[in-house]
Amino acid sequence: MRTLIVSAFVSADGVAQAPGDDASYRNAGWTFRGVEFDPAAYELKGREQQEATAILLGRTSYELFAPIWPSRDEFAGYNAMPRYVVSTTLERDDDRWPATILRSLDEVADLKRGDGGPIIVHGSLELARALADADLVDRYHLLVFPLLLGEGARLFSEAPHATVKLSVVENEVYGNGVQKVVYDVVR
Repeated sequence: MRTLIVSAFVSADGVAQAPGDDASYRNAGWTFRGVEFDPAAYELKGREQQEATAILLGRTSYELFAPIWPSRDEFAGYNAMPRYVVSTTLERDDDRWPATILRSLDEVADLKRGDGGPIIVHGSLELARALADADLVDRYHLLVFPLLLGEGARLFSEAPHATVKLSVVENEVYGNGVQKVVYDVVR
């Protein structure tokens, strides 16, 4: 069974929307504003590219990343690994960043049951919430920023569900106040 990892930038109040650019969100780019840059805080992101063997995205994140990530050296690991997009509406993948389209969470479950190493989910908040609600997430890689954003899409679902116990695997606080927390889902 492959490990499915959700990786996210999260504010202290749980908002994960638009950590980079997104003109539709008033706090877009919040990871770059108000918090001093500390390269040590991003060590986890480099490690993810070395350890993951596939990337899983929702349609919106895929459409945002496909025109940009293939030309960026810092995403070389992701560019070299198989990509999967979960979408019921995407008609075809983007030739610039080819991917396999999965039409349901059942197909994601089948992918997890297959051979191979960890599968990483980036961005894709709607997908991350659906995966958690379907009990498909095995681990969370979170970089928690010392900011309260108030409004915005949150990483975790607000749907009623049983309590999910998490076990802290890694934890570190950096000089800029960003906290790395790696959780395993306890089953």
